[in-house]
Amino acid sequence: MEKHLEILTERFGKDSLMALATVDEKGNPWVRTIDAIFHDGSFYTITYALSNKMKQIKNCSTVAISGEWFSGHAIGEDIGHIKAEENRDIADRLRNAFASWYSNGHINEDDPNTVILRMKVTDGILFSNGIRYEF
Repeated sequence: MEKHLEILTERFGKDSLMALATVDEKGNPWVRTIDAIFHDGSFYTITYALSNKMKQIKNCSTVAISGEWFSGHAIGEDIGHIKAEENRDIADRLRNAFASWYSNGHINEDDPNTVILRMKVTDGILFSNGIRYEF
């Protein structure tokens, strides 16, 4: 595994606050903080399919992400309902990572619009122990 992927996994393989930037149909940027985890080259979060961020990603799938000495770009994709069989492994990872707040009423798994957003990292800059990783 490449060193930057090891560091991203170590740093963000748990519940992590990240800034996610999207662009609306008028070209205006929007930034919000999300809870996400990094796994296998992508960041993942649970969101609502009808939210503004998902509408913006549907219109322009390139997003910017940032958190804890990392910033980069990714391709955002709605990979489907949290309970979909094909999402079982990543959904279990998300539930475990978000366990401290997951059951507080914020997530409704029975709502078909509760989906997983995958943000597949395409490039970025990461700093760790005085070393800059650009990929």
